[in-house]
Amino acid sequence: MTTAKPRAKPTSKPKAQRREETTARILDAAEALFARDGLHGVTLKAVAKEAGVDTALLHYYFDDKNRLFSTVFGRRAEVVNRARLDSLDRYEAEFGDDMTIRGAIDAFLRPLFVLFDGDPSWLNYAALVAQVNNTPVWGGDTMHQHFDPVIHRFIGVLQRISPETPDRQIYWFYHLLSGSLTLSLAQTGRIDTLSGGLCKSSEMVAICDAMETIFTGGFEAMRRT
Repeated sequence: MTTAKPRAKPTSKPKAQRREETTARILDAAEALFARDGLHGVTLKAVAKEAGVDTALLHYYFDDKNRLFSTVFGRRAEVVNRARLDSLDRYEAEFGDDMTIRGAIDAFLRPLFVLFDGDPSWLNYAALVAQVNNTPVWGGDTMHQHFDPVIHRFIGVLQRISPETPDRQIYWFYHLLSGSLTLSLAQTGRIDTLSGGLCKSSEMVAICDAMETIFTGGFEAMRRT
């Protein structure tokens, strides 16, 4: 007669790991809701329900909704900024005085659109960034806090490539580029309807290609005026 071996007890996850997983689930849920409904259209109760946790846990982790929103927004901003700064640094180091406007625009935009292409979580974040960038009351401060350093880095590259172009013109150029970027990241579906499905607002790499061509030509035209 064989004696049955006692079953091993399931190994529980370390507390730190459980907290990390719960926090990530909360942030993902909040990100999707903020992207859809905006800061003022979301409640902590709705986030808790979406994440499958108690509302009290959100207060324990984040204190209030504003801090939760700030954490959600900053989480991926760090990744985006690092990717774009590394891309601009590599481009300038490789080409130096032979840099082109098209190459600089590509180095600035491409990492962003590659991150956002096809990943539902990153597409939520893209829509959130577009919403914040289009919010006049508090959005400007949020964008300034998280994105201005990489934008100034990009503008510095443009100034090196085209020192004869007045700074005022370069800043207007970025303003219009940012507007196009905001509309594209919002994924409104407007282009889908207008084109009868020929173009889709979720085609991030295709949007990047089009923006690169159009804004390269726009900058070159601006330099001649």
